Amino acid sequence: MIRSPIYREDRAKRIGILGGTFNPIHFGHLAIAQMAQDELNLDRVVFIPCYWPPHKDKTGILKAQHRFDMVRLAISQNPKFEVSDVEIKRKGKSYTVDTLLYFQKILPPQAELFFIIGGDMAGGLKSWQRIQEIKKNVTFIVLNRPGSHPKELPGFKFYSLETPIIDISSSFLRHRISKGKTIRYFVPDTVLQYINKHSLFKNHEKRGTYEK
Repeated sequence: MIRSPIYREDRAKRIGILGGTFNPIHFGHLAIAQMAQDELNLDRVVFIPCYWPPHKDKTGILKAQHRFDMVRLAISQNPKFEVSDVEIKRKGKSYTVDTLLYFQKILPPQAELFFIIGGDMAGGLKSWQRIQEIKKNVTFIVLNRPGSHPKELPGFKFYSLETPIIDISSSFLRHRISKGKTIRYFVPDTVLQYINKHSLFKNHEKRGTYEK
């Protein structure tokens, strides 16, 4: 569930949205969310664990409740961060347009939505489902690595944000766990404790290509 009723507060006018599988969430996710919040002066950043990535199968992805709980634990000490189960409750493939329409309904009329994506995703925006509807209602925050050239997005509202290279992937962490190696210092201690408690990823073998 949404962790607090901030969406009903008039002061919550600039809302960042960061979606992903978070399988598991790690410090790379948290760092880019913090940078986006700082640089764009966002009132909140909402993490949204997907139920099913639209262009991938579910092979190797933990049950949604585990991924949601890990995000909840990871962000618990940051009052600017929230987690929503909107895509988990909706089930099926998690399309961005449906999520944005949901937030438009529950946010104050004056609220602005900012969708955080990696620079590698920017070039494929035109293929997103109902992208014309999305582009009218959201500003994209495009994360670019140092020295890379910001993507040109004609017709889109966007900010280009240079972020440090944080070379952590969830697939790398899953692989380490499956080999009996620690992921300490890659994830918050609360997430590590949760993974150990539930023996997650112990028998994981890397499958598919969905890594984040």
